Parts: sequence; structure tokens; C-alpha cells
Amino acid sequence: MRPRLCHICRTTPLLTLLVVAACMRPVIAEDPAPLRLTSPSFSGTIPGRYASCPGQSNLSPALAWDAPPAATRSFAVVVTDPDAPMGTFTHWILWNLPPEARSLPESIPAQPQLSSGARQGRNDFGSIGYGGPCPPGRSTHRYIFAVYALDATLDVPPGATKPQLLRALQGHILAAGRLIGRYPG
Repeated sequence: MRPRLCHICRTTPLLTLLVVAACMRPVIAEDPAPLRLTSPSFSGTIPGRYASCPGQSNLSPALAWDAPPAATRSFAVVVTDPDAPMGTFTHWILWNLPPEARSLPESIPAQPQLSSGARQGRNDFGSIGYGGPCPPGRSTHRYIFAVYALDATLDVPPGATKPQLLRALQGHILAAGRLIGRYPG
């Protein structure tokens, strides 16, 4: 007669398998490493050429960041305005930048997929690509530029929204940096 096993003893092989499988996965920092993000286009105040207000050029500013962790497989960029009257407003989402990238030039084209393989999503203006600042009533707002070093390329289609991108980012961020600019200054 075989002895009856308690519930814990019966699940031990499964628990062991789960522990081993978890140990084999790459370790993803719950607290991402810092990544220094700068812009040769602005320091503090964002110049009008990067704004979307009437008469401005609405160019995306150039960005640059430090070398990421060795396990980096892609980068993502998110630009938001936390001071918008209706809540945080998304100005730009860009992902799957190649792992060797250390910068973005000024004036990224507003198209769903770039020649580098990077993809752009829909901003809160309803268009693809960068949409510059233009706060209502010419009040001064903060614009947060964030870059994320990721351990994967993301299976997110071009034209996706910020919530779709944020879901895909979960569990893949190795390092992150941010830069805050103000407009109109």
C-alpha cells in the first residue's frame, strides 16, 4: 500500500520545476538602472522649433543617452506632459530602437515604421510620431522625455497606443533615464 501524500508533498515536484524555470529566466531589474538622457536641442526650456503651436516647426528634438546594460536588445522613448488639464498627455511613443543606438537625431519622420526598424505609435493628438508642446493659454508645462533600455524587442504593432506599449514594457526594463523640459518657459 502506497502512503498518501499531503497536498504540499504532492505539489513539491511542480514547485521544484517552477523554481528551476524561474531561475533560468534572465533577471530583470525591478528598480531599473539609471541611464543618463540629454538633449543637444534644449536644456531646461524647449525652443519653439520643437513645439506644435501655430507658426512653430513641430520637430522632434535630438536626444542622446549613455551606454546601457549589456543585455539591452532595444530602446523605447516616451514623451508626456503631466501638467495637461485633462491628465497626462502623451506626445510621443517610439520603440524597438536598435540596441547600438545612443541617440536620436532631430526631426524623426512621422511614420509608423522607421528605416532602423523602430516603430512609432499614436500620440494623444491622434497622429503617429512626435507631437510637440503647445499648452493651452500659453501656460508653462513640463515635458518628460523618458528612454528605456529593454531586454527584448517588443511585439507591438506600429501605430499602437501608449497603454499598449506600457503593457509590453512590463518586465523588460533594464535601465531608464529621463529629461524634463519646460515650454513655453
